[in-house]
Amino acid sequence: MGARHIILLDPDDQTPDVAAGRAVAGVSAGTRMVFVGGSTGTDDDNVHATVLAVQEALELCAWNASQDSGLSEDDWKVPVVLFPAGAHALSPLADGITFMMLMNSLDRRFIIDEQVTAALPLKEAGVSPLSMGYLVCAPGGAVGEVGKADLFHADDTDKVREYAACAECFGFDLLYLEAGSGADTPVSSNLIQAAREACDLTLLVGGGIRDGQAARRAVQAGADWVVTGSLTEEFDDLDELQRTLSEFITSMRST
Repeated sequence: MGARHIILLDPDDQTPDVAAGRAVAGVSAGTRMVFVGGSTGTDDDNVHATVLAVQEALELCAWNASQDSGLSEDDWKVPVVLFPAGAHALSPLADGITFMMLMNSLDRRFIIDEQVTAALPLKEAGVSPLSMGYLVCAPGGAVGEVGKADLFHADDTDKVREYAACAECFGFDLLYLEAGSGADTPVSSNLIQAAREACDLTLLVGGGIRDGQAARRAVQAGADWVVTGSLTEEFDDLDELQRTLSEFITSMRST
């Protein structure tokens, strides 16, 4: 299937209706997963409202496609997954959650405490966990500061290999290399390649990826999924956003 794109929608930066419109634009362009969450300004209320709005918008698009023999409703069956800042930003309507360990944090809160707090509510709500090792790389941004991450730099390839192998030994489903929302530079290709060589986990890369060329470099280094959030928020015109993401995804997948 090749590399795929995830659109990240932060409920603290946009209303539920705006997020839903951006999700529709993204899926129209070829996005295959929607993340909801991200910043410390999220909470159960704005996350739940955003997940609900996105789910309803995609369901409406799927229904409309089912009424047209030239369209496929399956194109709109895209998972809406929580990407939480902590145990305070959940919704039972999500299709899943990235149940993550910030592996290079110096604070046990982000290694195990938030996860313990969230586990029972998620189980009771029936939200499927996608276990994920989360590695924050330089420059790191707000997530690096808040998460008290011991950042990986471009020459820390040996350390990243060790952490990637460790994530696989833990049995995680996913490994995410993150440069931080709105980062000036994306994750170094050296680090992506090191992680790819050390494990067979599904590899996500995000932060600072603003164009298809940067996304293609991440894919060539080994990324299975590329995540963009800040790029999405630059557009109020949904048609322009759809065109931009379509070009982004086409470029990302080109050889």
